[in-house]
Amino acid sequence: MSASDTPEFLKDLKFDEKGLVTAVVVDNSDGTILMLAHMNAEALHITLETGLMTYWSRSRKKLWVKGETSGNTQRFVSVRLDCDGDALVFRVEQQGAGAACHEGYRSCFFRKLENGQWVRQGSPIAPPASA
Repeated sequence: MSASDTPEFLKDLKFDEKGLVTAVVVDNSDGTILMLAHMNAEALHITLETGLMTYWSRSRKKLWVKGETSGNTQRFVSVRLDCDGDALVFRVEQQGAGAACHEGYRSCFFRKLENGQWVRQGSPIAPPASA
């Protein structure tokens, strides 16, 4: 995407020094926070073009479509920008078995601090994704 092709709305985003913005992902049906990820401009563009949530993997240093191997894809519904311009909140329809987490849980936030220990809440609803 050249500078002349840059959509106007991208100019309002404040990408960090690595070209990333934080993406909070929420289930459109009930507001459950499913996951937190990062996006670069290309991932955002692909998401808006295809309707499939696409992120930037900081560890693998490449784009990835959520659920491309597990089948637990996320269909884009809407996006909001925070007041600082450095974080996005996406509402999605979680598809497949319904697991947003690579460990097979509905949400990546399945651990709760209780008495100084992280305690798993619930059980996985899908097999864990291969690493």
